[in-house]
Amino acid sequence: MSAAQILVVEDNDFVRMQIVRFLKDAGHETVEAKDGHEALGLMSADIAAAVVDVRMEPMGGLDFIRAVRGRDLETPVILVTGDQTTDLLEQAAKWGVGAVLIKPVVKDRLIKAIERVLVARGT
Repeated sequence: MSAAQILVVEDNDFVRMQIVRFLKDAGHETVEAKDGHEALGLMSADIAAAVVDVRMEPMGGLDFIRAVRGRDLETPVILVTGDQTTDLLEQAAKWGVGAVLIKPVVKDRLIKAIERVLVARGT
């Protein structure tokens, strides 16, 4: 599988750097953003998938997904969260989220989720 460009959207610098390191270790290229607004400005056809924190200000993960889907982009999204609520899981299913990972993010789970959504997308 060739290197895919993954957008990492996380407001916590430490968590974002950790996710980026995991993805780079697995051979992927990364693009980083600190919130949903910044991430929307970085969205392009080159982005193969996005790893997005749920809780960010001023635009969180679910708002980001709504905006991306509103642009008719089917970019796979993996949500990262400290919460595990049924409401979040229902919202994730509604918006076609590829996976929901609970913090702290485990490297193996992240890489497997990325590989799964990239294969499903045909990337």
